Amino acid sequence: MSASRPVIVTCAVTGAIHTPSMSPHLPITPGQIAAEAIAAARAGAAIVHLHARDPVDGRPTGDPALFREFLPEIRAACDVVINITTGGGQNMSVEDRIACALACRPEMCSLNLGSMNFGLFPALSRHARFEHSWERPYLEASRGFIFRNTFADIEHILRSLGEQGTRFELECYDVGHLYTLAHFLDRGLLAPPLLVQFIFGILGGIGAEPENLLHMRALAHRLFGNDVEWSVLAAGRHQLGLATMGALCGGNVRVGLEDSLYLGKGTLAKSNREQVEKIRHVLEQLSMELASPADARRRLALKGAGNVGF
Repeated sequence: MSASRPVIVTCAVTGAIHTPSMSPHLPITPGQIAAEAIAAARAGAAIVHLHARDPVDGRPTGDPALFREFLPEIRAACDVVINITTGGGQNMSVEDRIACALACRPEMCSLNLGSMNFGLFPALSRHARFEHSWERPYLEASRGFIFRNTFADIEHILRSLGEQGTRFELECYDVGHLYTLAHFLDRGLLAPPLLVQFIFGILGGIGAEPENLLHMRALAHRLFGNDVEWSVLAAGRHQLGLATMGALCGGNVRVGLEDSLYLGKGTLAKSNREQVEKIRHVLEQLSMELASPADARRRLALKGAGNVGF
């Protein structure tokens, strides 16, 4: 892939990692999630990656009814590619996690390529007070939590969502996940082109070092050849630096408040739009263009916004 190819920017709007007490700017209600996604799209994001939260206390939820409160609004306001999580949150079963994608039949959804430790508990030392009673136990529980994505789970998701034409943001938190992806590709349960999301800096996954990005990139091209579109997601303070490096190496990028609450050192991002605008500025200063939603649909062979269930 040429570094001059337009960069697909994904914005992950709210996620299930951060809790409301960590930032007053984290979108919680359906209205806030819709507004943030639309603003991110207008700022240059070609794809928005979406979770839902309980509008009362902000806890992650997989309830399709809550997703349906913001999905149609986003679709009506802009042509952004809508990507629905199947990762959910640590309080959800696999069936809970995929319920919305099954019901809403999006163009894209995420797919995690392996079971892993997923440590959120270090945030406890950085935040003294929590507004809601669920937040501290939720973070503490990640000491003993295994993020379940077995071979059977992955196959179930590939078959059930693939049958409705949904394609995948293939989330790889470590080197072994790329080999798992190759296994399912060899079995014919996936077809190129692939969007492989390299994820760096989650406690339990691969670290956020530049050498790791280069290794993941080289391995993805060795395993998948030219049939891979790869993207960089780096958690927290690593977001902008590794995203920029990834783009310079010919990849795509992901930003958003799911992955980092900050715009810069010590400065909370007031919106997802600010993060999209910042990476856009960096890319444009490096003489790179941003891909449009139409570009993303063509390059990822998506079924189109007219073929979804919302």
